[in-house]
Amino acid sequence: MVHQYINNGYHIVLDVNSGSVHVVDKLVYDAIPLLEPVAKEKDFSEKGQEAGLHALKSLEASEEEKKEIVEEILELAKMGQLYTEDVYENYIGDFKNRQTVVKALCLHIAHDCNLACKYCFAEEGEYHGRRALMSYEVGKKALDFLVANSGNRVNLEVDFFGGEPLMNWQVVKDLVAYGRSLEEPNHKKFRFTLTTNGVLLNDEVLEFANREMANIVLSIDGRKEVHDRMRPFRKGQGSYDLVVPKFQKVAESRDQMNYYVRGTFTRNNLDFSKDVEHLAELGFKQISVEPVVAPKEEDYAIREEDIPKLLEEYDSLAKYLLQRRKEGKGVNFFHFMIDLEGGPCVAKRLSGCGSGTEYLAVTPWGDFYPCHQFVGNEDFLLGNVDEGIKRQAIVDEFKCCNVYAKEKCKSCFAKFYCSGGCAANSYNFHGNINDAYDIGCELQRKRVECAIMMKAALAEE
Repeated sequence: MVHQYINNGYHIVLDVNSGSVHVVDKLVYDAIPLLEPVAKEKDFSEKGQEAGLHALKSLEASEEEKKEIVEEILELAKMGQLYTEDVYENYIGDFKNRQTVVKALCLHIAHDCNLACKYCFAEEGEYHGRRALMSYEVGKKALDFLVANSGNRVNLEVDFFGGEPLMNWQVVKDLVAYGRSLEEPNHKKFRFTLTTNGVLLNDEVLEFANREMANIVLSIDGRKEVHDRMRPFRKGQGSYDLVVPKFQKVAESRDQMNYYVRGTFTRNNLDFSKDVEHLAELGFKQISVEPVVAPKEEDYAIREEDIPKLLEEYDSLAKYLLQRRKEGKGVNFFHFMIDLEGGPCVAKRLSGCGSGTEYLAVTPWGDFYPCHQFVGNEDFLLGNVDEGIKRQAIVDEFKCCNVYAKEKCKSCFAKFYCSGGCAANSYNFHGNINDAYDIGCELQRKRVECAIMMKAALAEE
C-alpha cells in the first residue's frame, strides 16, 4: 500500500508496509502510481525497465527524465522501500496466541474530584458509581498482582489516576514506598506517573513527585476562556488562574522534561491551534491537546461537519510549530511526535495500548477493567485484586483486537501508527471493540500526515 499526499509544498510518498517515506518532486510523485503494476511484477531487468517506460507514456516529461524516474523507482521497489507487501498479516495467528503479561496499571486512587469538568467521562470522578478513595490495602494488592503477573518483564508502569489523585495523596505516597520495596527482591523497576488537575498541587507534592514520578500529566485546556468554560469548580468559577502558575512551576522544576500539559478541545474551540500556541507562549514545551470524544447529543461534541475546519487547524499548527523551531523556541506536540526509523514493535503496531491484556485499570475497591474508560461498565469487569482475572474470555477478546480485526483499518494508511485506535471509543460509538471511531480516524490520519511533513521539513535544516 502506498499513500501519497501534498502538504506545505512537500510531495510525500509513504510506503505503508515498510514505513519508508520519500519526499519527491512532482514528476516522480505523478509517476509512482503509474509504475506500481510494473514494480509488482518484480522484474527489474531491462525488460522491466522497458515496461516502466511504457507505463509512463502519458507523463509529461522527456524520455531521459522518464528513464531516470523508472530506474529510481524500480530500485526503491527492489530494495523493499516502495510497493512492499504486507508481511504483518502473516503474524496474526501467532499474535492472537501470544503469551501476554501485565505490564501497567492505572490505579483509580480517587473516584472523586474537586472540579466539575463538563466533558469528563468519569462524571466528576464517580465513574457511573459511587465516590470512593482507594485504601492502601487495595493498592498494595494491586501492586502485588502486577508483580506476580508481569512474567520476566522488569519495567512496570503505574499511573495514579482519578478523579483527582491528590485527594488521596497519603495513599499515593505510601503505595510508591511499597512499590519501591518490591523492586529489588522481585527484580522489577516501577515507573510511576501522576495525572492531576493541579488544584491541590503544592511544594510538598512537587518535591515528592520530582523525586518519585517519572512523568506528570497536567490537565489544562489552553486559553483562559476555553479552560474555565470546560474545567470549572463545582460552584462554577474557573480554575485557570489557580493552576497555571503551579503548572509553570512544575515544568521549570523538571527542566521542561518528563511532564506534559494535556488539554481537550471541543466544538466550543475548533480553533484549538490557538490553545496550543497559548500553552507554548506560557512556556510549556511538552504539549498535548486532544479532541473530545463525546456522544453526539452533547453540544460540545465534535461533529462530522467540523472535520474540514479541524484538518485546517492541524495544518496551521504544524506550520506554527516549524516556525517556532526555526526561531529556537521549539516545543513538542504529542500528536506530531512520530518515529520513522525505529518505531514500536510488531505487537504494538498491531494492537496499540494493550488495554485488557497488558494494561488494566483498578477501581478504588479493587475491581479490574480493561482500561479507565471501561470502568463502571460491568460487562467488562475482569476480576479483582483478591481473586485475580476471573473472566479470561474478555481478555482473549481484547487480545484479538488488532488492525486486521477491524475492516476500517485494513485499507487505512495510518493503521500502523494508531494501531487500530481506541477500543473504548469503538465500543462507545458502535457497540463493539473491533470497529473504529470515524471522526477520530479522520483526525488521526491528518495528524500522521502533518507529523511526516514536519520530519521532511526538519530534514532540510
